[in-house]
Amino acid sequence: MDDFVDENSAVRAIDAFVDMLGLAELGFQTTLAATGRPGYHSGLMRRVYLYGYLNQIQSSRRLERECDRNLELIWLTGRLRPDFKTIVPFRKDNGPAIPKVCRHFVALCRDIKLLDGNLVAIDGSRFKAVNAKAKNYTRGKLRQKQGEIDKAIESYLDVLDRADEVFEQTGTLMPEARMERALRK
Repeated sequence: MDDFVDENSAVRAIDAFVDMLGLAELGFQTTLAATGRPGYHSGLMRRVYLYGYLNQIQSSRRLERECDRNLELIWLTGRLRPDFKTIVPFRKDNGPAIPKVCRHFVALCRDIKLLDGNLVAIDGSRFKAVNAKAKNYTRGKLRQKQGEIDKAIESYLDVLDRADEVFEQTGTLMPEARMERALRK
């Protein structure tokens, strides 16, 4: 499987990141399914959720499907295939811990320069410098941005919950357009 996953792939970063995290310090709980479904290590489930977060997969059923067909996710899970009935309770049992992992992962990626929100190009042109209030950052603005990131993570988790509820009630997946509208709210 290593031959099919690029050495610079984000899944390799996810794998290394999850290995270095501590379960207890982030508040993860391990619960076993009473119905006979296979129990998965919470590290595997954290890998699945980080992959879903980075690739904007908003449904537990879609995460389950990707575990069957996406080579990167197959590599990341070691060919294990958790079903949605395992994925959903993990999110519900570890709700506060999942955003902490996402936040730590994004911060780590920025620290090691895997993520950068800026592209700077120099072409020799002269420009007048602008230090508008919208372009500079203070500690207060950074706290506000962190709050916005937290809200985006909460929104993502809410969309996952709604998609699962729609499926349980109707037996169909939430349409993509409706998902996108829900994420924008």
